[in-house]
Amino acid sequence: MFIVPKNTDLLLTEAEGENLYLKLIEQMNKDFNLANEAIDFPLSISPNELKLQLHDKIYRLIQYKFAEYLNLLYIIDVSEEEIKKLDGSDLVVLAEQVSFLILKREWQKVWFRNKY
Repeated sequence: MFIVPKNTDLLLTEAEGENLYLKLIEQMNKDFNLANEAIDFPLSISPNELKLQLHDKIYRLIQYKFAEYLNLLYIIDVSEEEIKKLDGSDLVVLAEQVSFLILKREWQKVWFRNKY
């Protein structure tokens, strides 16, 4: 049964523990490219660096390319309800929370594809 990790660090640790970290990176690269937001996380990227680069990318999208940001969320299939629950008063915090939602959804896809 799929259990949602509580935060980004636990999610990335779980992905590594199940030997699915590379699949997670591949899935993220694929979905970002589908949304025409070219990002190329190298397969050798560390979990901490992945977290930082994703946060930076989301922050920039929210700040400068909001329509593209919304398109990315749609392509990845991030829950609209969860996005609406977030407090958007601090963009840095918002980008961190959205990054976690993106990672969570991508991890869910990879996990289910691996299990079933």
